[in-house]
Amino acid sequence: MNSSSVIRSLRFVIGITIFLFAFTVYFLTASRTVSFIDAGELATVATTLGIAHPTGYPLFTLLAYFISLLPLGMETIFQLNLFAAVLCSIGLFFFFQFLVFLTTEFTNHDSRRTIHEPQFTNYIPAICGTLLLAFSETYWSQAVAIEVYSLHTVFLSLLLLLFTKAIHSSHISNDEERETNERKHFLSFAFILGLSFSNHLTTILLAPGFLFLFFKTFGFKKESWRKILAMILPFIAGLSVYLYLPLRSSQNPMFDWGHPATIERFLWHVRGKQFSVWIFSSLEVALRQFSYFITHLPSEFAYIGFSLAILGVIALRKDKRIMWFTSMLFLGCVLYSINYDIHDIDSYFLLAYLVVAVWSTFGIKFLLDRFLHERNDQKTKKNTTAQFSSRKLKIVAILLISLIVSCSFIVNYSNVDESENFLVEDYTKNILNNVEKNAIVISYEWDYFVSASLYFQTVEHIRNDVTVFDKELLRRSWYFSQLERHYPWLIKNSRNEVDAFLFHLNKFEHNESYDAYAIEQTYRNLIASFITKNISEHPIYVTPEIEAEYTQGFQRIPDGLVFRLIPDGDALPKISPKYFTFRPSEKKGSLPETVLQFYARSYSVQAMYSLQMGQIEDARRLSDEALKIQPMQPQALSVKEHLQKIH
Repeated sequence: MNSSSVIRSLRFVIGITIFLFAFTVYFLTASRTVSFIDAGELATVATTLGIAHPTGYPLFTLLAYFISLLPLGMETIFQLNLFAAVLCSIGLFFFFQFLVFLTTEFTNHDSRRTIHEPQFTNYIPAICGTLLLAFSETYWSQAVAIEVYSLHTVFLSLLLLLFTKAIHSSHISNDEERETNERKHFLSFAFILGLSFSNHLTTILLAPGFLFLFFKTFGFKKESWRKILAMILPFIAGLSVYLYLPLRSSQNPMFDWGHPATIERFLWHVRGKQFSVWIFSSLEVALRQFSYFITHLPSEFAYIGFSLAILGVIALRKDKRIMWFTSMLFLGCVLYSINYDIHDIDSYFLLAYLVVAVWSTFGIKFLLDRFLHERNDQKTKKNTTAQFSSRKLKIVAILLISLIVSCSFIVNYSNVDESENFLVEDYTKNILNNVEKNAIVISYEWDYFVSASLYFQTVEHIRNDVTVFDKELLRRSWYFSQLERHYPWLIKNSRNEVDAFLFHLNKFEHNESYDAYAIEQTYRNLIASFITKNISEHPIYVTPEIEAEYTQGFQRIPDGLVFRLIPDGDALPKISPKYFTFRPSEKKGSLPETVLQFYARSYSVQAMYSLQMGQIEDARRLSDEALKIQPMQPQALSVKEHLQKIH
């Protein structure tokens, strides 16, 4: 076996080792159930071959569907969560290959930068950079629960590798070999690029860096444009996965967000028209999101990675091509992402975090070159790379890898670990299992309840008799087709109100002149109709965030985690206190803390109502439960005050 074969084999072995190590950690920290935000929806779409929220993510849906069919003897949701772990681990394999290539063959310095000998220690910078990325907070978070960004990480790393290899092929002196390598890598790159777009449109954020490097290498010549034209067909072939959306939507799947069965609705869905109002909305949003990014960046890489990245940027001043390339990738990602007004923005910064890991790799390489190489005499120095002593090599490798992994675990583990987080499952089941038979639940707690209820009702068949609909999705015309397929009686009973609302909404969706007041008024009439025309046969509940103006004419009676509606004028009933069994989580962050607040609020509201109805002992027990969860819960404290005055 020649030296180059040994080098390739060693790179592969190290990459697989990183894959297995990362996957083991991801497996141990993966969620065993449905997580927050879109996890329930994505799992439902995957298991039923449905249509996910814009931009549809057809490739992810198809892959996840086949994963859900594998007979692995575990719950479907856990199987899908582990799929995310596998994808992120594969992404690390390709990222390691990219880092090795970038720090050796791609650099435009002398031969000291290229690995000639198959020694493990030559790969220390790339190993460390990959591990820094693997256990950075956002990347790690994509690996512990089902999410489309897990597949995005694979494509980002693979595209970086293929593109830089294609660019590097231009330096091959042999014309035939150069053309063969360029064609192979550019065509592969174009096809993977199309596939990547069929998973997530933020692939476009690669464009500034890629275009810079392409034209920097080939110039603005006819031959350059020919290369681009040659990539169009394989790109379209990869992008053709999007045909899944209209084909599957026309079959009316169980969940069909946007119903992209027509050309118009397909284009709306793919370009994310529904969410476009949150992009480039204001300078205030951009400044707030930028502040969040900058504030969290050091801890993202457990501080050590951020420090090494700064050193790497300084070191890259000598290689302006890589410096500009990586800087444009970084800036393109950040400048776009900070203009998106959503609270779960972290995953949009993934490309920027990959660049930080690249800079960290060069920072580590700089330290090793500067402080840990033993210099040979001047004659030898001209022809060979300075070598590590065997003992120092082992010590450096162990210390660096141990330091990176241990720092990442100390800083990020508690924020990322989902293995014992059952808050969403317990919260969703506590709502579903505590409402009466054939109930209607109106909510827009998408992140905690509505998304998860899709999975538990559809896949695990828990309380299929309960009708759950999202109040805010009622503002979208496609949602009524969805409701009519599943709850035809609901739409039939309110056909006039539905048609009146859709008449005005249609103008808004087609950018025609519309009456905003008429839209809002018919929208309110619609919700009122859903309540008044069904309450005699279906107990109706709302979650606490539903605004009072949408339930006018009805009183809200606390009933566990929800409120039951009864007509104004009806006698107030006494309640049977609802106590909940749920598994507390040590996980920090706004989402888990909010769920705990929901429980505390439920107990305190029940306590206040019980006090009002003269159920003194119930009020005492309920307020105690609220204060166990949230010691300073204001309503529970108020109940305690009243109870003290009574006695």
